[in-house]
Amino acid sequence: MADKVVHFEVVGKDGPKLMQFYGQLFGWTVNSDNPMNYGMVDAAESGIGGGISAAQEGSDGHLTFYVGVDDLQATLDKAESLGGKTVMPPMEIPNVVTFAMFTDPEGHLVGLVDNSS
Repeated sequence: MADKVVHFEVVGKDGPKLMQFYGQLFGWTVNSDNPMNYGMVDAAESGIGGGISAAQEGSDGHLTFYVGVDDLQATLDKAESLGGKTVMPPMEIPNVVTFAMFTDPEGHLVGLVDNSS
């Protein structure tokens, strides 16, 4: 069975402005009522669930998608063997998600989500 895209993410310098932009553009309800002010978009509205937020200080942000996999480290290792580069090793946000990130051979950022989280 192939791995599936499970989440998209838009991260930029002005998170609230991006939330407003995408919400108004596509008619999405963006809920950022959480400690991280991460704007969640429900899959029922967008096709797959997603998030919109401000970038961490010093970052320009990114636009990416996340693929659900059974083994984050094995997938990172495989990506590296195919010419990719690990950007973020597996990281857990307790009671929310365990994820990792890599870039493909051309530098595009891709996220991974542990299927069990």
